[in-house]
Amino acid sequence: MKNLWSPWRSKYIESFKDEQSNGKCIFCEAVQNDISDLNNLVIRKSKNTFVIMNLYPYNNGHLMIVPNRHLGSIEQITSEESHELIDELILAEKVLQKIYSPHGFNIGANLGRAGGAGIEEHIHFHIVPRWNGDTNFMPAIGEVKVISQDLAETKKKLLASYAELKLSTD
Repeated sequence: MKNLWSPWRSKYIESFKDEQSNGKCIFCEAVQNDISDLNNLVIRKSKNTFVIMNLYPYNNGHLMIVPNRHLGSIEQITSEESHELIDELILAEKVLQKIYSPHGFNIGANLGRAGGAGIEEHIHFHIVPRWNGDTNFMPAIGEVKVISQDLAETKKKLLASYAELKLSTD
């Protein structure tokens, strides 16, 4: 088996130690944010969930769908929350397809530290647009991931696309 090392991932995970040790949850704080404020990453709010951009995206448009309630385990999610999570993932896929036309998506959750969760105390689901050939020598050899669009610009595009689909933000 060959290993592909990604040491920048550990730096990302380590960046949350201060928040976790202070008892702060970045998702519980983020759900309070105003969507229209371009200084935060929240894109959409619904009854039970919200959509937020990833501060350290794997690719442009990397989103997370997060329950409003502070839940540490998938088994704590109610049926209503699980239905809304899936509905929001489907909607996010439509929005990302409209903006970026990716060749595919990675969708999933990292559960627990051993499962790769950077923020393990508040469950969340990722949707990452993918393109053929989007992994190249930069991350594999240079330990650098190139994100070609500013987060504020990405947020503007996402907000416009959600609005074009005539969706209300709660």
